[in-house]
Amino acid sequence: MEMVQTQYYTFGTPNAGLQLDCGREFGPITLAYETYGQLNADRSNAILLCHALSGDAHVVGISAEDGRKGWWELLLGPGKAFDTNRYFVICSNVLGGCKGSTGPMSPNPLTGQPYALDFPMVTVEDMVRAQKRLLDYLHIERLLTIAGGSMGGMQVLAWCQLYPEVVVSAMPIATSANLTAQGIAWNEIGRKAIMADQNWDGGNYYAPGHPRPEAGLAVARSVAHITYLSEESTSAKFGRRLRRRAAYSYGFGIDFEIESYLEHQGELFNRRFDANSYLYITRAMDYYDMSGGTGDLETAFASTQARYLFISFSSDWLYPPVRSLEMWQAAQRVGKSAQYVAAQAPFGHDSFLLESTQQAPAIIHFLDNLSNA
Repeated sequence: MEMVQTQYYTFGTPNAGLQLDCGREFGPITLAYETYGQLNADRSNAILLCHALSGDAHVVGISAEDGRKGWWELLLGPGKAFDTNRYFVICSNVLGGCKGSTGPMSPNPLTGQPYALDFPMVTVEDMVRAQKRLLDYLHIERLLTIAGGSMGGMQVLAWCQLYPEVVVSAMPIATSANLTAQGIAWNEIGRKAIMADQNWDGGNYYAPGHPRPEAGLAVARSVAHITYLSEESTSAKFGRRLRRRAAYSYGFGIDFEIESYLEHQGELFNRRFDANSYLYITRAMDYYDMSGGTGDLETAFASTQARYLFISFSSDWLYPPVRSLEMWQAAQRVGKSAQYVAAQAPFGHDSFLLESTQQAPAIIHFLDNLSNA
């Protein structure tokens, strides 16, 4: 498997660089990004992939930084849905992230100390505006397509609205035009778990020797992770099986396999994610609303120019198929070229990362039609 080197692009100066939705002029901003494949002579084969909450710029291959595999190995690579023999693919870690892009753990150039909660509140739209600066740096004026699942899908929708002249086509996958009250509630529970950890210390835990809010972040990850699964997949994988014991312990340790799994997920997440970034990114998801708070998706889609492929998954209860269906219908009602694939998959919200038998052919067909248009 190919080794992939992360690249970095920085723009702006202290307190100047990007006008954020919160009203603050913010800079400098560094974006970590990776590219795959080759840009063709007329720069018409560029694809931008947008990652979900816990993702980053590393989509496929072996990371030269830490040896990790990418998060969309299933669909990106030579001969795959996003065929790197045909397309030039870009992915960047979002503004506010913790895998190379500027975020709460980054040093404030004015103080030399991590921003912590002095980092400004950012929105999904701010993330997209920063990505646009990266594309300008790469001299890419048009995107053949932009694709992403979950929060990545929100970025896709924001791109279509903010830069309609740039986006030829778009694939919002396992996503919605905004979070439901329930979705916001799950995010709030995760944030409260982090802030209730005494080691969080108001976000100021970056000093050498200061303990990190690992317990709080592990709980946040456990809560979120269980929303990504389905009852069917959870029951099939774990059921009520006990963990290395023949009978209940009659205590509060780990009795069940599912408890051990969630503990393991929390430990893994603590190795690669920053608690403050989790706070900021989940809040950006809460704030996102394609309709601008009006609920009028027809007007929202009318301002866009892209051709759309919406994909949902039958067992996804966090971003249920009806949310993709309503976007598809709204886009069609205002005359947009829009397709909708309602995939059958048992994996819950994580299906966009785990299912390929229905996703891949739909993506390939969609991209082939673009090339032949």
